[in-house]
Amino acid sequence: MTTIFTIAQNWLEQDPDLETKAELAQLIDNAKAGDENALKELTARFDGRLQFGTAGLRGRLQAGSMGMNRVLVAQAAGGLADYIKQYDHNAPSIVIGYDGRKNSDIFARDTAEIMSGAGIKAYLLPRKLPTPVLAYAINYFDATAGVMVTASHNPPEDNGYKVYLGKENGGGQIVSPADKDIAALIDKVAAGNIKNLPRSQDYVVLDDQVVDAYIEKTASIAQEPRTDINYVYTAMHGVGYEVLSKTLQKAGLSQPHLVKEQVYPDGTFPTVSFPNPEEKGALDLAVKLAKKQNAEFIIANDPDADRLAVAIPDAKGNWKSLHGNVLGCLLGWHLAKKYHAAGKQGVLACSLVSSPALAEIAKKYGLQSEETLTGFKYIGKVKGLLFGFEEAIGYLVDPDKVRDKDGISAAVAFLDLVLYLKKQGKTILDYMNEFNREFGAYVSGQISIRVSDLTEISKLMTALRNNPPSEIGGFKVTQFIDHLKTERNNDILVFTLENGSRLITRPSGTEPKIKFYLDAKGKDALDADNVLAQFDESVRALLRREQYGKQDC
Repeated sequence: MTTIFTIAQNWLEQDPDLETKAELAQLIDNAKAGDENALKELTARFDGRLQFGTAGLRGRLQAGSMGMNRVLVAQAAGGLADYIKQYDHNAPSIVIGYDGRKNSDIFARDTAEIMSGAGIKAYLLPRKLPTPVLAYAINYFDATAGVMVTASHNPPEDNGYKVYLGKENGGGQIVSPADKDIAALIDKVAAGNIKNLPRSQDYVVLDDQVVDAYIEKTASIAQEPRTDINYVYTAMHGVGYEVLSKTLQKAGLSQPHLVKEQVYPDGTFPTVSFPNPEEKGALDLAVKLAKKQNAEFIIANDPDADRLAVAIPDAKGNWKSLHGNVLGCLLGWHLAKKYHAAGKQGVLACSLVSSPALAEIAKKYGLQSEETLTGFKYIGKVKGLLFGFEEAIGYLVDPDKVRDKDGISAAVAFLDLVLYLKKQGKTILDYMNEFNREFGAYVSGQISIRVSDLTEISKLMTALRNNPPSEIGGFKVTQFIDHLKTERNNDILVFTLENGSRLITRPSGTEPKIKFYLDAKGKDALDADNVLAQFDESVRALLRREQYGKQDC
């Protein structure tokens, strides 16, 4: 019988990392000595495997098959290498990038060595760089695949492994069934020993040619007449600043005031409790600087710079972050007008949990619209795509360049919008008010329930699915859609109310939580906020009821 000690010892003997090796050895010794907590922890570390899915891998940095570490990454690289050789029989190749998180560079080099050892042409980006640079490099080199080592905006203790496919897949993130096929090959590698994986130093460390090409193409987004802009930027301790600054310089755009404490990569994220510009308090230092500089607005990237956040002062001078749906619709409206004026046809797309207002924009300007499953892996695959976004502050403004969300390009597009408004003597707040008059006041909210036991998510989804509410907050549910029973075949529930409000619920794909997306519409901004506040209160009351598990909302 294979014991937990045999499994752990086999893992230990493969581990090339001194830190996780020592950590696991101590855990084994303590468990063998009768420490029940150590035995429980050891068992949890090997209770299955960190699952490889359409988001690749993402998890806590720790020893064991349930964590991100060099053994797990080597197994993933070995399985992915086998898949790439099946996918491309001619001259398989891969581009590998990494951000500033702990061990990102090590995981990237391990991957490059294993890919090269498997006979795959491997290109390694020259240093810590944004995820969109990696996404761009895949098509730039016409590579078979790409890997970005990042956990995006997850907590400091996490890291991840994001996989893309080039060639006929277009350079976007993997979608099913590729994830299942790769996972099966990873399992085969994991059944052996990573020491038996051939490694080679014969991979190419790239120079700045691809970075410069990305910068030049991104700078071309800025088309409005240049004038001074007074704004603040934070990289959130990530890798965005270098590329953004060079892009602004290339485009002839004003450089921002920098939140110096957060401008350079630091995987410990010392000034924020959670390195996500959407999180409460994450922009506190930026707001402080913006007030000092009397800035017009704040822009922020998340740590791997594939997302963009914007904050502006309201009429009373209080700083407020724009919801992802608001910024997505403002950018979509600006671009739709340009495409319409140029006679260009195509699609405006967003995930189905994002604002329904984008479809109204497309309709007004004679464009098509499409709602996809959540995640840019689906948005990037939309044919004829002109612009795409998701409510989680992800935007794709130049799909001819990349097929993933891009916080650098989105920043340049937003600055171009600011310049467009400046020549008319208008502000972003003015533009938001114009939008409300043109399309109605759409507002969005979100409720998230984080769990320690993942079974709680499935219990709550099952309760809502099997016993859907007939009304929420006094308004009848006029439509209930269970997307497990539609062609989407996805664990998403949609409730539409008679007053036009919409509730969508789904488990997170990258974190241990369940998300509830709320959309409402009002006659004006104040009315919409009131409708949303009442809707939010009603949904929380619904979730606290006995049949939905007395969730802490």
